[in-house]
Amino acid sequence: MKSDPDPLIIDTPTSPVTSGLPLFFVITVTAIKQGYEDWLRHKADCSINECPVDVVQQGKVVRTQSHKLRVGDIVVVREDETFPCDLILLSSSRHDGTCYVTTTSLDGESSHKTYYAVPDTMAFRTEREVDSLHATIECEQPQPDLYKFVGRINIYTDKEEPVARTLGAENLLLRGATLKNTQHIYGTVAVYTGMETKMALNYQSKSQKRSAVEKSMNAFLIVYLCILISKAVINTVLKYAWQWSPDRDEPWYNHRTENERQRHVVIRAFTDFLAFMVLFNYIIPVSMYVTVEMQKFLGSYFITWDEEMFDEELGEGAQVNTSDLNEELGQVEYVFTDKTGTLTENNMEFIECCVDGNVYIPHAICNGQILSAASSIDMIDSSPGGYRREHEDLFFRALCLCHTVQVKEEETVDGIKRGIHQGRPTSFYISSSPDEVALVEGMKRLGYTYLRLKDNYMEILNKDDEIERFELLHVLNFDSVRRRMSVIVRSSSGKMQTREYLLFCKGADSSIFPRVVSGKVEQVKARVEQNAVEGLRTLCVAYRRLCQSEYEEACHQLTEAKLALQDREQRLAQAYDIIERDFVLLGATAVEDRLQEKAADTIESLHKAGMKVWVLTGDKMETAAATCYASKLFRRSTQILELTKKRTEEQSLHDVLFELNRTVLRQRSISGLSVDCLDFGLIIDGATLSAVLKPNQERANPSNYREIFLEICRNCSAVLCCRMAPLQKAQIVKLIKASKEHPITLAIGDGANDVSMILEAHVGIGIMGKEGRQAARNSDYAIPKFKHLKKMLLVHGHYYYIRIAELVQYFFYKNVCFIFPQFLYQFFCGFSQQPLYDTAYLTLYNISFTSLPILLYSLVEQHVTMETLKREPSLYRDIAKNSLLRWPVFLYWTCLGVFDAVIFFFGAYFLFDNTTFTSNGQMFGNWTFGTLVFTVLVFTVTLKVPFLNYQRMYYVFMQMLSSGPAWLSIILLITVSLLPDVIKKVLCRAVCPTATERAQKVGAAGALEGFVAPGTATAAEESNERDLLHRDRTCEGDKATRTYDSMMSHSHSTPLSKP
Repeated sequence: MKSDPDPLIIDTPTSPVTSGLPLFFVITVTAIKQGYEDWLRHKADCSINECPVDVVQQGKVVRTQSHKLRVGDIVVVREDETFPCDLILLSSSRHDGTCYVTTTSLDGESSHKTYYAVPDTMAFRTEREVDSLHATIECEQPQPDLYKFVGRINIYTDKEEPVARTLGAENLLLRGATLKNTQHIYGTVAVYTGMETKMALNYQSKSQKRSAVEKSMNAFLIVYLCILISKAVINTVLKYAWQWSPDRDEPWYNHRTENERQRHVVIRAFTDFLAFMVLFNYIIPVSMYVTVEMQKFLGSYFITWDEEMFDEELGEGAQVNTSDLNEELGQVEYVFTDKTGTLTENNMEFIECCVDGNVYIPHAICNGQILSAASSIDMIDSSPGGYRREHEDLFFRALCLCHTVQVKEEETVDGIKRGIHQGRPTSFYISSSPDEVALVEGMKRLGYTYLRLKDNYMEILNKDDEIERFELLHVLNFDSVRRRMSVIVRSSSGKMQTREYLLFCKGADSSIFPRVVSGKVEQVKARVEQNAVEGLRTLCVAYRRLCQSEYEEACHQLTEAKLALQDREQRLAQAYDIIERDFVLLGATAVEDRLQEKAADTIESLHKAGMKVWVLTGDKMETAAATCYASKLFRRSTQILELTKKRTEEQSLHDVLFELNRTVLRQRSISGLSVDCLDFGLIIDGATLSAVLKPNQERANPSNYREIFLEICRNCSAVLCCRMAPLQKAQIVKLIKASKEHPITLAIGDGANDVSMILEAHVGIGIMGKEGRQAARNSDYAIPKFKHLKKMLLVHGHYYYIRIAELVQYFFYKNVCFIFPQFLYQFFCGFSQQPLYDTAYLTLYNISFTSLPILLYSLVEQHVTMETLKREPSLYRDIAKNSLLRWPVFLYWTCLGVFDAVIFFFGAYFLFDNTTFTSNGQMFGNWTFGTLVFTVLVFTVTLKVPFLNYQRMYYVFMQMLSSGPAWLSIILLITVSLLPDVIKKVLCRAVCPTATERAQKVGAAGALEGFVAPGTATAAEESNERDLLHRDRTCEGDKATRTYDSMMSHSHSTPLSKP
């Protein structure tokens, strides 16, 4: 009877616990972290889904939970409550059927926005009236655009035909928004609940960002995996070569069974290969990933705890939304920044206005009369004529009527007392746009006061203290494509003698001037350009009188477009384009947005650190360029290169690109022979950028323009991109990321329009600005002000990269030191897979003996003081381009680990060869030899004596240390192992010291200054050393190669032994 073959059993050289415990530890720690985060998300989901909501059922208010809401429910929302779903506003506690809402959690806009009830339901005041409504709502399918909604409500009454009313974005209250300064509203759920709401559709899963250090770790890990396989293959081959001779087949005490001998040689070789893989698997630093995660998580608290990055005005400090990119802060090469609210304060102040070339400045008032300031365009005319006076009044009325400003007269708004003057409440303005508030307040200072919007009538108080009333007929809202807004009003009282229809329009100069048919265009245009050069934000104002037939035609076009369910946006745009034409130009305004504190110093420091700063803004070129000069992005010596629509109209895009490319290349060849370098700055607008990036089939090489553009940008120290749309900002960042150098990019902004580039960049930083928190929530890090970026990068980024780079290299080094003696030991045990170390050492080496000291070191190491890093931004260049984790440095550490492992093994082998060390004459055995090697190893890589609480090996350990020669061997072998690194450091510092090493020497001299007698040359020496730091910094300085050990001299760190 034939017996079943024996199963394949691999006799592993180590126990399952020894091999599995480190992996179990790693998986457990990761699972705990992920489980904790999942629990927090589940807790947050429950708090949202189970929040109480009031709904109207059978004429009564009933409380339920938000996840039980269904389409068609009528919801009651009270002041300061958040809308639980997307609602159509039916009625409000305000008599005009409006309510005020903040959408900070949606688009980052913190200002109050006005929403309007359906006209036929705005009179409902009680639950019974609302519950008696019979209507149906038709609307588009759910889509994520927050500012677009197309729908229609059909209200059924006693009549046979239902009444149809249009529904737009002004009627839709979005989930996540908050009701403000309105007691309550009634809203019916449209078709958007749960995951169909616009907020849910805007949930964007952020792409996983991986740092350069993490990519290097993975590459190094592949190398060590290859080394592991190579070791296993070599030992397997050598084992069978050793056993080829019959007398070396197996020792007598380890005879194989007959079944093992009859097993096929390929199967036996495969089992031996797997056994060697298990024996040498400790070369793979599994615990490194847990240590790195702990270092990143704990290290991120240093940013949140930094008191210098705390803003007293906001009452907040820096925030860390993800700790996975800490070290990436030390590798930034390109910084992309927004302008308004990031470089500037986004605090608008009305400066002046220009009417037909005459400039008016607030406070320039004499005897109660407004006087225009002297200007280069026209001198003051103290007695303006009738035509000028008419345009002056129309201009001031236009700015008082053409806006979406709300007037508040309450004493308390959002819990804050505002508008209190001499104990009485006075009015103040709020709006979604700070520019509009500045303009209306400016008009108030010039004598025209906007009072209120009541019953669809706008009231203004003119400079003669007369109230003028205008019926608001239509509002043509502002959008980023038209870049203008308009209102159609009808005068009903005041100085306007006839009840005429007026169309007032304000917008960017590029959108107003082409539509103007009369007015003093050249004078106004000259003033606009002058203000733009000075860095002021400008708007142009125009008007048009409409006759009865023109108004009726405009009403018909607008109504028809608003009622359309298909292509409503396109039809409205066509209607606006037809109505907004044939303007009479009235004038222009200038508003100032001041530069943030220390913004110029921050940009200058970033330049010295070797980073290139790009400003991406939607402002006009002249305004943005003036801000760039004020912030020192451009210097007066900077040669500006323009790649704008104006220039491409004069020349072809092809000619302009090649001309600019020749300019920068010619200057680079000249600067290569000269000490001085000419600084270039590039200005490009959105239209030209689209032409550069747009693939054209007529070109022989569609990507040619893109490469030329990148070549020009590489040779410019700063780039200004103006008239940029949010999508174009992200395209710019993506273009630089994908270039052949693959630089590390950082994007910083404060508004919702900056979110796209923040998500696209390697590192995204949001500023807690006045445009809301959308940017801060979507960023990796959030800071209160732009000035805090300096310390974030130059100090924290520098420290994080140094610490994590040393941690990674150290882990690979110590694992080579640990496992290579095991490889050498196989040559002395007949390749029998005999372990050199005890199982306790194998298990605890990476978990506790060597991981905890390096973790502590990687959290507190400061190789250079914070003051030095802030004072010398050029030190940032020493760690650029992942210099401490390059392949030469990695190979150096690996070879050093092999060298130390050879010293450990053969030093112990030759010192103990045929020698007795114990008092009873016994020779050291196998475990004693392995323990000695392990002890030297641990001492060398950590300089700490481990406490062993393992009883069996405790006596072996004590027996070894009872011998004098053993102590001598430990000291001697440690000294020899550390000697190469010491020699290398001394020679490198003496022959070619880096800027960081010079800074360390300066810091050491400063520390010793207190111990030197007065009058010595210490101060002079320190000054000389500081001068050295600035020497040899040429235009190509950032290309100088840096070695890892140039950064390893520690003047302020916890002692740690390095190879």
